[in-house]
Amino acid sequence: MDDFYSPVAEFYDLVPRAHAEGEAALRKILAEVDPNAGPVVDIGAGTGRTCRIVAEVLPSAKILACEPAPAMRAVLTHDVVADEDLRRRVTIVAEPAETVVLPDSISALIVFGVLGHIGSDARRSLWERVLPRLAPGAPVLVELLPVTRPATLPKMELAREQIGELRYEGWLEAEPAGGDLIRMTSTWQISGDAAPTRVVHNVSEWHTFGIEDLAEETGLAGVQLTAQTGVLRAPRH
Repeated sequence: MDDFYSPVAEFYDLVPRAHAEGEAALRKILAEVDPNAGPVVDIGAGTGRTCRIVAEVLPSAKILACEPAPAMRAVLTHDVVADEDLRRRVTIVAEPAETVVLPDSISALIVFGVLGHIGSDARRSLWERVLPRLAPGAPVLVELLPVTRPATLPKMELAREQIGELRYEGWLEAEPAGGDLIRMTSTWQISGDAAPTRVVHNVSEWHTFGIEDLAEETGLAGVQLTAQTGVLRAPRH
């Protein structure tokens, strides 16, 4: 998997602040998880936002955090090392979704910001490895985009934050890129009297899908929780 995130890692934690509904949905689903059924696996753990939510909602859960992007993993490691509780419970690995070594039993799987970067064949390979390991009733929490098929995505605001004397503003737009792909361009502008204006562009590609597509791929029941969050649920035996 290409490293799409390191070039804009410094802005990553600004985006979720503008989309609190996804975090609320994540908390609600995690509250139903039995951590005794196995670790929570967070593929594409980023800078640790989802790890911290898991640790808070499930105070006894072990967490396997997979993050291949070095810049993102550096922040994640910094936060885990600084917190004695996280340090005991979170294992950080650099492997991507395609090759990460999975535990025998998984109580919950989180795949935010990941699935769209791997094609349908690779996703099916991932499901072949994951599905036999899901504990009964275990949720698979996924991040969605507001387009389920290739289409032009009009310019949308990612974040608008004031940090010290500088203003951070981010936007995202996308266009079809062939097949099931869209090409996404994010633009960040940092401005203010404290420093010259800085503009950062980042381009990545995303395979489009919806929760119904993932339910068909996995054979699991799928529910869309918010515009950008969905859950697949393993059957209860």
